[in-house]
Amino acid sequence: MAWFRREQAPLSKNAAVESRVPEGLWSKCENCKEILYRKDVIKNLSVCPKCSFHFRLSARERLELFFDGPWEEFDAGLVSADPLGFHDSKSYADRLKAGKAKTDSYDAVVSAVGAMGGRRVVIAAMEYGFIGGSMGVVVGEKVTRAIEKAVREKLPLVVVSCSGGARMMEGTLSLMQMAKISAALARLQQAKLPFLSVLTDPTTGGVTASYAMLGDLNIAEPGALIGFAGPRVIEQTIRQKLPEGFQRAEFLLDHGMLDLVVDRRELKKALVRSLQLLMD
Repeated sequence: MAWFRREQAPLSKNAAVESRVPEGLWSKCENCKEILYRKDVIKNLSVCPKCSFHFRLSARERLELFFDGPWEEFDAGLVSADPLGFHDSKSYADRLKAGKAKTDSYDAVVSAVGAMGGRRVVIAAMEYGFIGGSMGVVVGEKVTRAIEKAVREKLPLVVVSCSGGARMMEGTLSLMQMAKISAALARLQQAKLPFLSVLTDPTTGGVTASYAMLGDLNIAEPGALIGFAGPRVIEQTIRQKLPEGFQRAEFLLDHGMLDLVVDRRELKKALVRSLQLLMD
């Protein structure tokens, strides 16, 4: 006599594939590891509803978040000429094509003008999905042109940084963009127009060492990694253990390197209030 009876066939190895649950319906929080309904995360501006971890946003998602309504992109067609003919595991030209296919942008920043809080502003938002948001000649030119447009039209400037730093495929030409953008920001300051710098995860390397830290207000999202060299590089160099939370937004705020750390859900309001204080 059998004590047990199998009622159903065991799940096959391809059960996940055979499932009728649509792919992309759920996502996992990188911080609390909670399984989240993706629509709830998007509704919450890509902030985890359980632990408030901030997921990364694309450049265009940033612009949609900040602008009141329709916005106008400019300088969209600028493309790198691959000045060094760089090639590592694959050619730089192929990396540029892959970046375009992934992000629908020709480089790692999207510049636009529109209304934020009823006030016309220029916003340049960096795109991490394009070669890690790295800064090359095109990024430098587009950010500089965004600054110059703000000066010409007497508009405030917002730059959202999300970058791994200067782009090694363009060598010294990428490093030159640090001085180029900084000089343009000096002209913006002479015109007495405000520059709000928004630092998101991650903001590192030459971007941090130049315009990301030159804002009239430097505002970061919670938990953002912000620094020049990465924590592991620093530890290996100085052969010391770094403090808990080193190079995170809250640590930098405590040590006077940032003015504000603002939850993404309150970020637009904070930017609008800041511009009211600086311009009205």
